[in-house]
Amino acid sequence: MTAAVSVEGLAKSFRLYADQNQSLKATLLRGGRARYTDFWALDDVSFEVPEGSTFGLIGENGSGKSTLLKCIAKILMPDRGQVISRGRIAALLELGSGFHPELSGRENVFLNGSILGLSRRQIETRFDEIVDFSGIETFIDQPVKNYSSGMYVRLGFAVAINVDPDVLLVDEVLAVGDAAFQRKCEERFADFRSSGRTVVLVSHAMSSMRTLCDQVARLEHGRLIEVGPANSVVDEYVDESHVDRTPVEGGGVRWGDGKATVERVELLAQDDQVATSFRTGAVVRMRLHYRAEARIDNPVFGYAVETVEGIYVWAHNSRDGGMVPDRIEGTGHVDLLVPALPLQEGVYDVSASVVAYDCLHIHDYRKRLLRFDVLNGEPRESGGLVTFGGTWAEPVTQSR
Repeated sequence: MTAAVSVEGLAKSFRLYADQNQSLKATLLRGGRARYTDFWALDDVSFEVPEGSTFGLIGENGSGKSTLLKCIAKILMPDRGQVISRGRIAALLELGSGFHPELSGRENVFLNGSILGLSRRQIETRFDEIVDFSGIETFIDQPVKNYSSGMYVRLGFAVAINVDPDVLLVDEVLAVGDAAFQRKCEERFADFRSSGRTVVLVSHAMSSMRTLCDQVARLEHGRLIEVGPANSVVDEYVDESHVDRTPVEGGGVRWGDGKATVERVELLAQDDQVATSFRTGAVVRMRLHYRAEARIDNPVFGYAVETVEGIYVWAHNSRDGGMVPDRIEGTGHVDLLVPALPLQEGVYDVSASVVAYDCLHIHDYRKRLLRFDVLNGEPRESGGLVTFGGTWAEPVTQSR
């Protein structure tokens, strides 16, 4: 397959100056020499981006992703190696790059279009399409210094994607747009791919990288670690980035009369070992440790799970589950077995409670007392918070 972009042995360094005092006196005392060390943002990076594909770059902050995109866009010149590209390149690398804050949106469309290589006549031909895609028709004649960050991104991306590039470089900025705009961008990426165009994308949104990208390159401290199919490279990166969770001190917010208390919650894997990360589809045993200083008749235990952003995902209590003990007293624990965890990749918080049989009188409710991670497992599905476990069947063609 023909390569739209070939990166060969690329290396780029920057000078890190040791002296913060840049006064004339300090400079003269040093003999006019500034002390610095070379920081290699990229070091011997080589890969190819197949023509007509969407190619992702992932890695921690400081791994060299943005520097690499700027080298591909010819904004930065490498110290060693080279970048060979085919066709016109359009880049959306920074918020409002190529915009003049004092000029109106209309004037900046022409300015930015000319920077990307279009003639005035070509821009005039595409102007209505650019404005329509951006969705900011009402503000197109206002100075862009009055625009929100989302409006900046919309207009910048609308110009970049409508200059008819062969290769489009995008660095994270699409995360600023709203959900509707992001869907529109995803649709345009699909149109790009179907028409044989190439997209090189940097993002920290791993779910988007799986959905949008064909291949992914992973960088670490300026060096290329791996290039391969998006799913496998992203999964390995997410797995290695996982950190062990510790219980939330005090269990977050709690309330109730205290006659019975939730002491702690543990999540146990299939081998009965406490864990803080599980794969989709795994067996999970949720264990609630309780204490009752006096006899409590017919108590009801409950769990709730939310995303770290506060999206309510699931809840279940023992009364609805058909298990209400006659009484509890002293200390003990109660288990809820989840035979196949239906959550998709993400970070989740657990809340737990013990309440009276009427489910109205609360003895203890501990909100967000435990955090855990879900990594990709089986079934692997395309997005969202939960898996349905559905299976696709071949289409049935009706006879004419």
